[in-house]
Amino acid sequence: MPMLLYPAIDLMDGKAVRLRQGRAGDKTVYSDDPPAVAGEWESRGGDWLHVVDLDAAFTGHQANLETVRRMASAIKIPLQLGGGIRDEAAVERALSAGAARVVIGTRAVESPDFVASAVKRFGGDRIAIGIDARDGMAAVKGWTQTSEVGALELAAQVAALGVAAVVYTDIATDGMLRGPNLTAMRGMVESVACPVIASGGVSNAGDLVALENIEGLAGAIIGRALFDGCIEGRLREAMAKARQKSD
Repeated sequence: MPMLLYPAIDLMDGKAVRLRQGRAGDKTVYSDDPPAVAGEWESRGGDWLHVVDLDAAFTGHQANLETVRRMASAIKIPLQLGGGIRDEAAVERALSAGAARVVIGTRAVESPDFVASAVKRFGGDRIAIGIDARDGMAAVKGWTQTSEVGALELAAQVAALGVAAVVYTDIATDGMLRGPNLTAMRGMVESVACPVIASGGVSNAGDLVALENIEGLAGAIIGRALFDGCIEGRLREAMAKARQKSD
C-alpha cells in the first residue's frame, strides 16, 4: 500500500499559519481562508487533510471549530484534527465539527487510561496519538514542556490500546525545511505495531520519496513545504520526478 499523503494546515485565530519548531512567537500567516487552502491541498492529491488547532494546543480552548467545520465541508477527503484534545467532550466536539479522526497529544502522555476510554467510546479508527519528540522524550502542552516519558515507550503503550495511528513529530526538524529525521522515523516504525505517520521537516518531494522508502511507514505530513512552494503541482507527480532524478 502506498504511503498516504497528509497535507497540513495549522490554525490560529481562524487563519492558516505555520510556526517554527512550535514557537507561538515565530509565526507566519499564510491565508485567512483555510477552507480554500483545504480545497487546494485536496486538488493536489492529498489523501487526508491534517489540521492542528494551535489555539487549542496552547490554551485548551477549541476556538477554531467553526473554521474546521467549513474546511471539512469544502473537501471530500477525510480530515484529521489535533490540538487541545484533552477530554472526551473535546473529542466529541471535534468529531461533530467534521473530523474523521482526532489526534490526542498531551493527554496521552498524562493518562493512557484516557486513551483507552476514548478508544472504547469512539472506536480506535477515530483516535490517533500525536507523539512529539525532543531528544527521544515526549513533549507536551504545545511543545512547551518535555515529559519524562520516552517516545518509543509511549508509542508501544498506545499501540497496544488499539489506536488507528501514531503521528510522530521530531520537534527539531518541524517547520525548518531541513529534511525529516529518517533515523528516528525508521526506529518508530520498527518499534510499534500500529501505523506510523511521519511529521516534521519535509522540505521537498525528495524528502517524501525518502520517507516512502522506509518500509512500513503509513503516511507523511507535509506543511511548510507546500505553503512556501517547495513542492509544486500534484504531489505524487512531484514525487515521481524526484524519484527519477535520484535514479
